Amino acid sequence: MENLSFNKENLAYEKAAKRVKDLKSFYGNLISYCLVIPFLLIINLLTSPEHLWFYWPMLGWGLGLTIHGLNTFGIGKEWEERKINQLMEQEKNQSKSL
Repeated sequence: MENLSFNKENLAYEKAAKRVKDLKSFYGNLISYCLVIPFLLIINLLTSPEHLWFYWPMLGWGLGLTIHGLNTFGIGKEWEERKINQLMEQEKNQSKSL
């Protein structure tokens, strides 16, 4: 029984460590975006204000950042696991009621 408890604690620790790693990665990406894009805007306006090109990297990186955010905070593996567990629980309850 003690081994089972240890395994659960170890699994919980690994999940928490992965979550922290994912959050750190997303926030690092967000900070980089917030620092680099204004820099690109300034370069663009100083070098060729008649041709605005800064929005292409802004849109591309922004899309990647949005997807990264959705995976980190919304639609990711944890969501899949929760949905699988929910469907398994529903199936279990339906088989009990029959």
